[in-house]
Amino acid sequence: MTADKAEGQATKNPAPRSSILVLGVGNILLSDEGVGVRVVEAMKEMKLPDNVELLDGGTGAFDLLDIIADREKVIIIDAVKGGGEPGTIYRFRPDDIRLQKQHLASVHQMSLPDTLAMAKILGCSPREVVIYGIEPERLDWGLELSSVVAAAVPRVTELIVREL
Repeated sequence: MTADKAEGQATKNPAPRSSILVLGVGNILLSDEGVGVRVVEAMKEMKLPDNVELLDGGTGAFDLLDIIADREKVIIIDAVKGGGEPGTIYRFRPDDIRLQKQHLASVHQMSLPDTLAMAKILGCSPREVVIYGIEPERLDWGLELSSVVAAAVPRVTELIVREL
């Protein structure tokens, strides 16, 4: 665009971003794999501070890089196989995750830990990241959470609200 064309056009300022992001990730088509998204859906009914944004992050971890960049705090909710009983709630930080080496054919295969690592490399990591994981019972086709994982949703939302 030339300077002549730019003249007279208003520049858009991006809307200010919330300093805290609550990010539910997972695939709602695979029952308990979608628990992170279901927690965010439940939280949409709550009165939260103005500086908190809720987001359904789905399954596209690489697409989340710009969304998490430079936030004060990001709270991530996801299904996590930690070896506990189904419905067990885990709270940890990215440094607690042991990354497995894998060969990626494309950036679309990046995992959430890969995305957090990429943000660190690029110098745009959130100041603080907390992850709440819920041990799944079922990871097969279905839109509903198992009863034991569904029962964990109110407890996780309570823990997140305290975290805020």
